[in-house]
Amino acid sequence: MFTGLIEEEGTVGLIQKGEKSSRITIKANTVLNGSKIGDSICTNGVCLTISSLQEFTFTADVMAETMRRSNLGDLKIGEKVNLERALKLEDRLGGHIVSGHIDGTGEILSLEKEDNAVWIKVKASNEVLRYVVEKGSVALDGVSLTVAYVDNECFKVSIIPHTAKETILLKKSKGCKVNIECDVLGKYVEKLLNLGIEKKEDNKIDLEFLKENGYM
Repeated sequence: MFTGLIEEEGTVGLIQKGEKSSRITIKANTVLNGSKIGDSICTNGVCLTISSLQEFTFTADVMAETMRRSNLGDLKIGEKVNLERALKLEDRLGGHIVSGHIDGTGEILSLEKEDNAVWIKVKASNEVLRYVVEKGSVALDGVSLTVAYVDNECFKVSIIPHTAKETILLKKSKGCKVNIECDVLGKYVEKLLNLGIEKKEDNKIDLEFLKENGYM
């Protein structure tokens, strides 16, 4: 699990593409302190497992499903990525709970400066927007943000100077893709509610059924 508070910007050093998968080597510093093979590094919001580790680089294998769901397949050598190590139990949870499991990608429609902040408007699919709630949390390329506006086609977040400085978000431009992870709580609630409906529909023999058929 992660917090959505980016620790550093890494640099893509090598990309080895398979038929549908990829193997990516990333240059980093801070996130490698205390890390070992098998640990997780959140990379642009995607939870990746370290398969190889050097002094200033780590390598991770990216499976086909992750390539389909995220923007990692669009990465180029030399490109910057947001990096965060997995959360420790004794750490402060300054952002929100981020799993590193991407729900989909969105397209940046605009970036508009307002005083000391920058508004980012993101277009997303209905499958993603159903979990985006005004004043709720969302992770864009792994960055924990608060949703300030949402409608049936897009949502907006506001980027403060610190976030602008410490992440790659404002290095992107109109038309760029961003990885989106919605707050996991909404997905669990929806699943549980649907299970309740399905269970009720499957239970054909109830008091109403018995009354309607003359048993009571």
